[in-house]
Amino acid sequence: MSDLWRAVRLLGVSRRRVVLAILTGSAGLGSAVGLAAVSAWLIARASQMPPVMYLTVATVAVRALGVSRGVLRYLERLASHDVALRGMATLRERLYARLADADPRRLLSLRRGDLLARVGADVDAVGDVVVRGFLPIAVAAVVSLGSAVLVGAFLPVAGLALAACLVVAGIVGPWWATRAARTAEVRSLQARADLSAGVLTVLDGAAELAVAGRLPRALGHVRDADARLAAATDAAARPAALAAAAQPFATGLAVLAALALGIPATTAGGLAPVELAVVVLTPLAAFEAVGMVPMAAVSLLRSREAARRVLELLDAPASVTAADDSVRDDAPDAAGPESSGAGEGRLVARGLSCGWPGRAPVVAGLDLEVGPGRSVAVVGPSGVGKTTLLVTLAGLLPPVAGTVRADGRDPASLDREDAARRVAFLAEDAHVFDTSVLENLRVARGDVTPEQAADALAAVGLQGWLDGLPHGLDTVLGADAARVSGGERRRLLLARALLSPTRVLLLDEPTEHVDAGADELLAALLDGSLAGGRGVVVVTHRLGGLEAADEVILLDEAGTVRARGRHETLAASGAYPAEEWR
Repeated sequence: MSDLWRAVRLLGVSRRRVVLAILTGSAGLGSAVGLAAVSAWLIARASQMPPVMYLTVATVAVRALGVSRGVLRYLERLASHDVALRGMATLRERLYARLADADPRRLLSLRRGDLLARVGADVDAVGDVVVRGFLPIAVAAVVSLGSAVLVGAFLPVAGLALAACLVVAGIVGPWWATRAARTAEVRSLQARADLSAGVLTVLDGAAELAVAGRLPRALGHVRDADARLAAATDAAARPAALAAAAQPFATGLAVLAALALGIPATTAGGLAPVELAVVVLTPLAAFEAVGMVPMAAVSLLRSREAARRVLELLDAPASVTAADDSVRDDAPDAAGPESSGAGEGRLVARGLSCGWPGRAPVVAGLDLEVGPGRSVAVVGPSGVGKTTLLVTLAGLLPPVAGTVRADGRDPASLDREDAARRVAFLAEDAHVFDTSVLENLRVARGDVTPEQAADALAAVGLQGWLDGLPHGLDTVLGADAARVSGGERRRLLLARALLSPTRVLLLDEPTEHVDAGADELLAALLDGSLAGGRGVVVVTHRLGGLEAADEVILLDEAGTVRARGRHETLAASGAYPAEEWR
């Protein structure tokens, strides 16, 4: 449980609020137990037909306990959910901050669905453990102890019997429940992650998968993960049923024990008949508290696994800090001092080979240099590693060989703020948040004004689109821009990149899905009219608009440089494959 305790401490919950939640929860269930006891006494005493004034206090107590039960339960929900929601917000904020500072290689190794599950459902599960785990167990302990003391005050041996039955319901039942949950969790953990990743893959890439003929295979993976998840749930059904039977069994046993012990005590004169009713009927309400413990135990188990997954992200190695940069940049640079990349707004790669860890390099032996006002277009067929090249140039992936320098420094060694001032990477699948247009643009720079945002949108050809929005810049776009077309989404992301304070722009297929004006938009990026004098590296598999590039680097299917130079020179020399040129 160490992982769970660590994660709970990261929630930053207030002990005062936790104690308040326990007290209100215990008082609410205590009112239910008291209501059962007073009602039993009242009914039994009324059957003896005493004067009405003898029943007045009990009648008022029944009404007070009935009202207070609902009021206290409402206050307990307010207090416990306040604790949980505050804790979730705190943990998620800490997790986002840690992810921003973590080694990008760790994040890039995670599937998108898995990462989404960790920052979403797993954080919620850790926060839920307060409301559904610790608080119910604490309340059950307080109320069970109070109930046993109440019954013991009338008949001590009956109080001990009730305590024993409460222990059975509060320990044996949860033990079976956790066994069932453990069986389900162990067998379903990987299946749930595979299902989440598979569903996101199908939803995000349905069109591409269909064109490639791989959609049936992807759907098959989703169905297989769903079947494994269902099988895990079925395997846990038997112990779950035994856990569910533990409480009614213990309740019936407690009532029978009360009768078996109370009747002899009553006939012997040690217990009044009215008190016998209290001893027998009070256990029926006392077990309401321990009835929550099995689900609380299951919540602890599930939250423990979620905590482990969250802590894996929080414990991920941090990116290399600026303090470590001296160690890395003091190494000899084979390119020599003139090619070290020193200078304002310069990005230089020498002898660069790119690839993912454990795989063969996809781009090899590449030299590249951009500076203020200079643009380079990297052209090649899909799948040769153009995106991997940009990820490496941005410092998110270490080179397999060679060097990358941004203003003379390794971009991987820069802290977040420094890296954001030097290099900006616009990924092809960059995220659009479920918020307003303006706030989506402020992802690049938090102080973007509405006027600057409108100018950036107009520059990328979205003036008409902006004019047609119902609330202008305040229009909410929906989850991942579900309400805009592919071309509008691409232009929006490009406007966000242009608003960044960076000195070098790395753009991955910036005109993909853009229909009308795609070539003109690419030419405007490459000739500097949109980039504002910054260095620009564009990767694309299209040839339109490349006339404005200062240099075109043509990659072949093996990821090596086939040719490089001005677009006109490459076209005249026949460097482009004939079918692509047409």
